[in-house]
Amino acid sequence: MFERLGNRLGLNAIPQIFVTAAAIAIVFVAFAIPFHEPFAYAFGLVGSFTFQYFGWFYVASVSGLLIFLIWIAFSKYGGIRLGADEETPQYSTETWFAMLFAAGIGTILMFWGVAEPLSHFANPPMAGIEPQTVDAAKHAMNVALYHFGLHTWTIFTLPALAIAYFSYRKNLPMRISSVFYPVLGDRIFGPIGWTIDIIALLGTLFGVAVSVGLGTLQLNSGLNVVFGVPIGVMSQIVIVAVITIIATVSVALGLDRGIKRLSEINIVLALIVMLFVWLAGPTLFITSGIVQNFGNYMQNLPWMAFWTEAYQGTSWQQSWTVFYWAWTISWAPYVGIFIARISRGRTIRQFVLGALLAPMAFTLVWFSVFGLAAIDQELNQGIDLVTQVENNVAIALFDFLATFPLPTLMSGISLIVIVVFLTTSADSAALVVDQLSRNDIQPSLVRQRIFWTFLLGAIAGTLMLGGGLDALQNVITTLGFPFCVLLVFMAYSLRRSLHQDLTERLEQAQRSGPQ
Repeated sequence: MFERLGNRLGLNAIPQIFVTAAAIAIVFVAFAIPFHEPFAYAFGLVGSFTFQYFGWFYVASVSGLLIFLIWIAFSKYGGIRLGADEETPQYSTETWFAMLFAAGIGTILMFWGVAEPLSHFANPPMAGIEPQTVDAAKHAMNVALYHFGLHTWTIFTLPALAIAYFSYRKNLPMRISSVFYPVLGDRIFGPIGWTIDIIALLGTLFGVAVSVGLGTLQLNSGLNVVFGVPIGVMSQIVIVAVITIIATVSVALGLDRGIKRLSEINIVLALIVMLFVWLAGPTLFITSGIVQNFGNYMQNLPWMAFWTEAYQGTSWQQSWTVFYWAWTISWAPYVGIFIARISRGRTIRQFVLGALLAPMAFTLVWFSVFGLAAIDQELNQGIDLVTQVENNVAIALFDFLATFPLPTLMSGISLIVIVVFLTTSADSAALVVDQLSRNDIQPSLVRQRIFWTFLLGAIAGTLMLGGGLDALQNVITTLGFPFCVLLVFMAYSLRRSLHQDLTERLEQAQRSGPQ
């Protein structure tokens, strides 16, 4: 049945994966639009249940996987190359990092760079810390860096490493199911493997849709500040439609002509905004704070990595840490495959250290610049940004920039950066979703990538209709949990295959040695 339908549709894809995932997503959109309130309520119930009973699993899993990656980078497996033994990287380190950043968390940094530190500064999650004090400022930066530092990139790096290894060393399709070949064998080419890829595909669609939704909220607020565009659902739907159209053009151009060039341009624009804030703001305070924030982050990371509020009996972590991990995990298939595609030729050690440390360093600087400049305004300049953030978190960046020279110009550049980040996220996701739905020997069709781009935009628009930020959080927490479980098994499968591979190579070397 699936094969006949795939032939009729002219698909270059595995019909069981493509048709099933597309049907589920289309049904969600079709029913969620007229019944968005019941859908939001239902996902709210499931999301609350997941938060309450499995939040600890998210925290323990992500921290455990970080330890696993550090171990594997410095183990005997670290010298294995993701490709042929003599292969060199396809992209330069600079281009590689720009593509990592743009397709990874560029949108997230723009949204939360000011908002998160100020939120924790006003409402410290740790017991016994007085709000809006120096201690609150230190802890606010610690929490922000915890959320967007090594842990976030652990969630991206593990599937990327596993996918690259099994694709480039084992010649398996570049799909999530291939990672489980040591456990499932040829069953990855049947219903079990298809189910894994469908979960990954849907997680990607909804995870990136959440990012598009958050970016849309911020764009709407920025356009209101700069151009007076009204804030509301209709404006947000129009923004989603425009982003979808731009992403469609980019995805039709492909990886090198579209995403690569957009990524390189946008990283320059983002750096311009950051350097402007650094130099126009309290430069010495920011520079000193970067150094101290790094020390505080490394000092507090061990206990923060396993903190679950067990003794406090509070629910702060449900709305922040668990949501972030679930959201990032839903991105893991997409970012994992994307990073794998641009990382051929690097050794495991180079790959892991580069994918963990370089983004973490940039995140440290980014949050220190924006977070410390915003906190300085609260502590030392008497500017009340906290109230504005509490009223509308999406407008934080633009209210912050309004206190600097050239506010319209810098807000305009920031709007461009957000648009491009959203575009590169959407078009990269469409490329990856198309990859998840087909075999490597099947050429990618532009019309299939365009279909996934439009479907992603439709999901984002539907989530906006369903209640904005709260709906985004509940949906993603629910959908992220199955893939969190898969990540744990992914680490086991990778370790098992690496051990078997290295053992076989040592035995072969012994047999071919001197007799």
